[in-house]
Amino acid sequence: MTEHRTSIEIEAAPEVVFEYLVTDTGMTSWMGQWASLDPVPGGTFAVDIAGHPARGMFLEVDRPRRVTVSWGFAGNDSLPPGSSTVSFELTPISAGTRVEVVHTDLPEDHVLGHAQGWSHFLLRLTRAATGEQLPPDTWQPAP
Repeated sequence: MTEHRTSIEIEAAPEVVFEYLVTDTGMTSWMGQWASLDPVPGGTFAVDIAGHPARGMFLEVDRPRRVTVSWGFAGNDSLPPGSSTVSFELTPISAGTRVEVVHTDLPEDHVLGHAQGWSHFLLRLTRAATGEQLPPDTWQPAP
């Protein structure tokens, strides 16, 4: 198992960015086509992303500083629901918010796909959190 780390800076306050991580409409504005989120520890985390059902639960919700969820995919034996962990750390900076994403416990054969996915989706988060209306996402993982 390994981890993937990445970060972005967004020209929006942490309180604004936080809502894009914990609400159904916020989440689907930048990642996924459908979401059902219950942002309390033990609450449901369910997002359909490019035809893949990401499933887990909220592990930590520290408004507006940190969100941690368990993560995996329904029907995937090598990365089943809840088998990895994604943490979003929001830090205020002069230009807005620095968002660090740490995805841990990834099977080696899932690291590249998740690195590509996080790169794609975090750019969309940057745009959505600054008020841009994005077109529906057509991203697909590399074969």
